[in-house]
Amino acid sequence: MDLPRIFTIRESSHRIHNPMTAEKLAALGASLHLAPGTRVLDLASGSGEMLCTWARDLGFTGTGVDISTVFTEQARARAAELGVADRVEFLHGDAAGHVADRPVDLAACVGATWIGDGVAGTAALLDRSLRPGGLMLIGEPYWRRTPPDEETARACHAASVSDFLPLADLIEQFQELGYDVVQMMLADQDSWDRYAAAQWLNMRRWLDRNPDDELAPQVREELTTEPARHARYGREYLGWGVFALMKR
Repeated sequence: MDLPRIFTIRESSHRIHNPMTAEKLAALGASLHLAPGTRVLDLASGSGEMLCTWARDLGFTGTGVDISTVFTEQARARAAELGVADRVEFLHGDAAGHVADRPVDLAACVGATWIGDGVAGTAALLDRSLRPGGLMLIGEPYWRRTPPDEETARACHAASVSDFLPLADLIEQFQELGYDVVQMMLADQDSWDRYAAAQWLNMRRWLDRNPDDELAPQVREELTTEPARHARYGREYLGWGVFALMKR
């Protein structure tokens, strides 16, 4: 059980595996106004930057779960680097279906709602670990501009225009599921650029080191096509945000 290797090649240097910058991630944590000792469950925790920096800066504790062995090891190393390994742990496993052994104050899935087959299922999964009155964080793409056709949607790495909603409709979806939206932090085009462009450098450096690897043709194809695709489609049509929710 692991993440396909292409993902770890693309994002080998990333500490944050989504378009949030370190500054926005810190601002989001502070905006929640949670006390030191807040217990967190982070599903699909990636390289653990959110949980580790919030443990360091805000005094949180908790657990991250991720299917990638590479990212889980990076998360453990980051916890040791920041001196918070006694407050956070990272488990290698499938976050889909994972429920905390006791209720947490903050349950998060930031950018991986496929673990619950979409927003509704992910909210239901997180709710199983959340104490009454706790906070939920969901990171999810939305359409900055609705694509004019399915071809444009696919160029934004969506299967269909219906995969994502405009921002206001996404907020209304959370409300229809029975949650109040109490905070949000949105990526902007610059933070999308920083996330995407770092992938291009990672891929080029990997290609230079591994020209004969079986994945080299796929990585070369992505490096050739993705910069223009991002400029033409992704940064123009696709938004991304993290939304803090409280159950009514």
